[in-house]
This record gives sequence, structure tokens and C-alpha cells, in this order.
Amino acid sequence: MKIVVSAMWVLLSCLHSSSADADLSDTIERIKPSIVVIGLYNKTTSPQFQMRGTGFVVTAGNIAATNSHVLPETLDRDTRIAVLQSSGLQGTSQIRPAEIIARDIDHDIALLRLEGPALPYLKLVPSDSVREGQSIAFTGFPIGGALGFSPVTHRGTISSITPIGIPGGNSNQLNGKLIQQLKRGTFKIFQLDATAYPGNSGSPLFDANTGDVVGIINMVFIKGSKEAALTNPSGISYAIPSNHLLQLIPTSSATH
Repeated sequence: MKIVVSAMWVLLSCLHSSSADADLSDTIERIKPSIVVIGLYNKTTSPQFQMRGTGFVVTAGNIAATNSHVLPETLDRDTRIAVLQSSGLQGTSQIRPAEIIARDIDHDIALLRLEGPALPYLKLVPSDSVREGQSIAFTGFPIGGALGFSPVTHRGTISSITPIGIPGGNSNQLNGKLIQQLKRGTFKIFQLDATAYPGNSGSPLFDANTGDVVGIINMVFIKGSKEAALTNPSGISYAIPSNHLLQLIPTSSATH
């Protein structure tokens, strides 16, 4: 009897897993058209477009969200912020000029207004109901353009909801940015059991089943040098809760 029950349990578990995988596949198909490459465009340089991170389209289809640290503090007169819309197929990419319309440095988020026709946009929901252990995924462009400008999805869980001020093992691990953050006051951030890379900065963090965006990827825990993020990733990543992004979106746009 125990063997039969055990076999039935394994079968039901496999069926449940297959259903979950199918749901994620459908979700990814809906998510990808809204993912864009954030970069700088200068017609006098080679290449003319240089990637800086990932972004995703929100509210009304003409505003993209990304990390503040992805965007430069200043631009020379020949360089513009731009987004690259890519379907992942060669010859189908389109570069669109963009401008910063809002920026929250403390929470490392920013909004860009895109020129051109509206794009499919993602549903951004409050992050209050996010729980530890929840299944999530994020889609973006890991390792810059090294893998090509085709959106890549990683899956994981919310492993912890923790203050952003992560203490170092000793005083040498404290940097100026962290000290300033601690002075301004900490806020809760999502720690993920998922591997992200530098190019994933600005990727939408979404519920694996519904596709609702609950956060935005902003940093990776690195063991050792920055190069270790590529050669020996820690598998620990962090995301800013979507509540901060919702507060930044203009009221006139948030109702769309």
C-alpha cells in the first residue's frame, strides 16, 4: 500500500510541475514584447548604440522603467538615451530616443518616456502581498549584449524580505554608497534565490504564474571581484519592491 501511495504522489507531483511550467511559458510569452534594452546612442561612435541595462514598458505603453544606476548622470551633446526594442530576430531591432521623466536615486529607479508608437506594457501591482517562498521570475539581457539582444528569463523564489542595508563582514566592506544609504534610512528589499547578472539591472520581477510585476532587479551579491559575477555567480540577487515604482509613476499615467 505504501508503494502505491508513493507512486501516485510522484505522478501527481509531476503533473503539477508540468502545469506550473506551462503557466510560466505562457507568462514569458506575454512578458517579452514589453522588455527593452536601455542604452546610449551616438551616431559618431562604433557601435552607435551601447547597452547599459534592461528596462520594461509600463502604463500606457510609452513609459519604460529601469534602474537609476543604469542611466548616466550627465550626457554630452552628441549622446542620447535610447531604448532598443528587439524581438530577438536579426534585423528586427528598432532604436527609439528616450528622455528621463522621473528619477528616485534612493530607491535606484527611473522612468523614461519613449518616442514612437506605444508598446505592450506590463501590469504593475503593489508589492505588499509578496511573501517569502513565492515563485518569481525576471526577464532581461544578462551579461550585456554578449548573448545577443534576445530577452532571457530566470526563475527563482523570494528567499527573504530584508533591509537593503546589508552589513559587511568587516569595516573594509563598507562603501560610500552603502554608508549614505544607511544615513538616509533603510527600506525593505527582496532577496532572491535566483542568478542575475549585471545586464539584468532594470529587469522586471514578476509573479511566475500571473506575470504581474512586483519589483525591479537592481543588484547581485558578488563574492570577490566584479568579474566573479560572471565566472562564479553567487546565485543571490536583489530587487526593489514595486511600491516604490508605483509612487514614481505620474498620476496621469497610472490610471491607464
